[in-house]
Amino acid sequence: MATKLPTPPRVGMVSLGCPKNLVDSERILSRLRADGYDMSSDYAGADVVLVNTCGFLDSAKAESLEAIGEAIAENGRVIVTGCMGREAEVIRDRFPQVLAVTGAHQYEQVVEAVHEAAPTAPSPYLDLVPQARADLGLKLTPRHYSYLKISEGCNHRCAFCIIPQIRGDLVSRRPDAILREAEKLVAAGTRELLVISQDTSAYGLDLKHAAYPWKGAEVRAHMTDLARALGQLGAWVRLHYVYPYPHVDRVIPLMAEGLVLPYLDIPFQHASPKVLKAMKRPANEARVLERLRQWRAQVPDIAIRSSFVVGFPGETEEDFRYLLDWLAEARLDRVGAFRFEPVEGAAANDLPGAVPPEVKEERYARVMELTARISAEKLAAKVGRSVDVIIDAVDGETGGATGRSKADAPEIDGEVHLRDSGHLAPGDIVRVTVEDSDEHDLFGVPERVAAAA
Repeated sequence: MATKLPTPPRVGMVSLGCPKNLVDSERILSRLRADGYDMSSDYAGADVVLVNTCGFLDSAKAESLEAIGEAIAENGRVIVTGCMGREAEVIRDRFPQVLAVTGAHQYEQVVEAVHEAAPTAPSPYLDLVPQARADLGLKLTPRHYSYLKISEGCNHRCAFCIIPQIRGDLVSRRPDAILREAEKLVAAGTRELLVISQDTSAYGLDLKHAAYPWKGAEVRAHMTDLARALGQLGAWVRLHYVYPYPHVDRVIPLMAEGLVLPYLDIPFQHASPKVLKAMKRPANEARVLERLRQWRAQVPDIAIRSSFVVGFPGETEEDFRYLLDWLAEARLDRVGAFRFEPVEGAAANDLPGAVPPEVKEERYARVMELTARISAEKLAAKVGRSVDVIIDAVDGETGGATGRSKADAPEIDGEVHLRDSGHLAPGDIVRVTVEDSDEHDLFGVPERVAAAA
């Protein structure tokens, strides 16, 4: 008589916020999959729904609360985790029916809450299969790129930020553990590793930059050493959240060697020394401009992306014009801007000189107009050139494809739109002739197609 297998409980997931939250979601789902749970792609098929929240800005909190409400309305059995979990009383006051609330990266507590809400029936037939897959884990991103979290928390105390209150001080992973994970991801089909943390440049500081055994040698817990080792695995390596500490200069030669993508995501936030001081961030903008020139001299195609806050308390028109002049000289490749929002618990809330909303809006528009023009000019200079592109999606009906150059991170930067590319597949890396551009994107054709035409 055939053994009837029990039906495993199904878990749904809503993941909000930054890539670091996405990695947390992947780890939670991987653990649950190893414990015998199935995943549900919709509310109706789930026995319990996890909502991984973002709690950095008021607008993000509102989005998180809306997602919790939707999950409760559609399913009714909801567990809340993530950054907004630190405000459990706010969540429970609004939604008293939530089953549990846990904080950011509290994996064990989340898993325990799921076990309690939707227990699995012990079965060696079911349990053995997930365990075999648990070593690599489930991914919420496409197969060809993966976020690689190297540390948690932050030692900075910026006036506008509550990340240390949510996620604590810097805690770095051992470099050999990171490299093992990266090696498995590459073996499973990852073509691009996106290195993330709260402060990638500070990686290993808490480990005193100690060396750990790896492949018969040693690798230090240091950003430059880790980047070099990752670059030897055969995938694109893209560095995010890089504070411009002096040792970042030593990463630039790795880009020249082709071990690391010529791309740096640096959170400058502002340029005015007065505003940077009020933000409690280093006011070294003159030196940064000089270093940008030096980096470009070594790696002419290096792409620098950053984000800036406009309307910070006390920001004057003079401060803002200083930022515009700095941006005009720096000519960054990718820029995001944010209107300052008070964040509960942030020191900036008590600063004098609140900027009126209409002034914030006007300054935001001026920043975006300037940076869009710079972006358009820099992209126009690439027309007629050849660039490497990683393919993200292929449209079988039109024969077109969408990908990204080495200057483009997924979701936050531009794209490269290709014609005559129906023969390609996601994850392919192809040489492309750039035919046109706009403010944010490139347009082109694979060189094999162009040569045959």
